[in-house]
Amino acid sequence: MKRLDLILNGKGGVGKSFFAVSFVQYLKDKGIAHVAIDSDNENSTLKRFQPNSQFLDLEKRRELDGIFRALEKANLVVMDCRAASTDLFTDFFAEIDLSAVLSAMSASLTLIMPVNHESDSVDQVQRLADQFGKKCNYVVVRNAAHSDSFTIFETSEVRAQLKDKLGGREIAMSRLQDWLVEALNAENLTIEAAVKHPAFSLLDRQRLQTWQRKLYAEIESAADLLLPTK
Repeated sequence: MKRLDLILNGKGGVGKSFFAVSFVQYLKDKGIAHVAIDSDNENSTLKRFQPNSQFLDLEKRRELDGIFRALEKANLVVMDCRAASTDLFTDFFAEIDLSAVLSAMSASLTLIMPVNHESDSVDQVQRLADQFGKKCNYVVVRNAAHSDSFTIFETSEVRAQLKDKLGGREIAMSRLQDWLVEALNAENLTIEAAVKHPAFSLLDRQRLQTWQRKLYAEIESAADLLLPTK
């Protein structure tokens, strides 16, 4: 069973690209064949940190077909979806009859949805759950980059909906120290590269590796919804 992973939340700044970069690195480290796609024509964070990623320009509507061309050739496609693109994807999937296409390709869709402490990020998850229902799988990434409080999400209707009716899963992405995030961006380095780079001290390399191990364990806890199945 092939897998299409869309990292999607209409709100900007919730950690989509940061998770995408780390998830793609996980796939590389584990030797899992995949195609990575960036669609942010303003920042292109995924392609900047993972140069082998493809790029699709969402301003050119038909380029979206490239998602499924990639899925024809690979068992796993991971796409970092730019902010404010939810309507674009829902319209596209309605146009092509997503369920029929996935069935024809023996593929499953998983929506990876980062959320934070803000209500807007949770509202976007509700929109996606209402739109797609049981047509796909759901993984919520609780991103603690700015706050470790998730009260709004934890008390939301959509959390209960995902958990009780849609088989959703939650994973955590803990906060990485601000100076490490700034240094990674300044050097354009993934964590894998940073732990071998002289710009990072021994203790900072240890901090990066510890953070990465925790995230990898979280990813593996939801591997049945994130990776192709035999």
